[in-house]
Amino acid sequence: MKYMLLVYLDEAAMSEPERQECYVKSAQLTQELHSCGQYLDAAPLHPVATATSVRVREGKPLVTDGPFAETREQLGGFYLINAKDLDEAIKIAARIPPACVGTIEIRPVMEIPGLPTE
Repeated sequence: MKYMLLVYLDEAAMSEPERQECYVKSAQLTQELHSCGQYLDAAPLHPVATATSVRVREGKPLVTDGPFAETREQLGGFYLINAKDLDEAIKIAARIPPACVGTIEIRPVMEIPGLPTE
């Protein structure tokens, strides 16, 4: 089953050297997941200040700068993985380096017909 692991953290939780170390450790984790056939995709996101939100109201798009919601933790990146079940996804989520300063939200990916497959 596919799971999306959403990485939330306060953008100020790490210094720049800590962030660079986190990127290295995250890349190592993705290599390990890839070697086990569990890696599908992963990427960090640019800071929340670069976000743009789009809502459609009365048929017209409303575009605003910034994230959808103001929170203490911001969406900082994601992993898309294959895991046999939620327990295995939890074990992987616990290995994601920013889990020690933030939160990893685990969401099963819904498979629906009609979506392109590579």
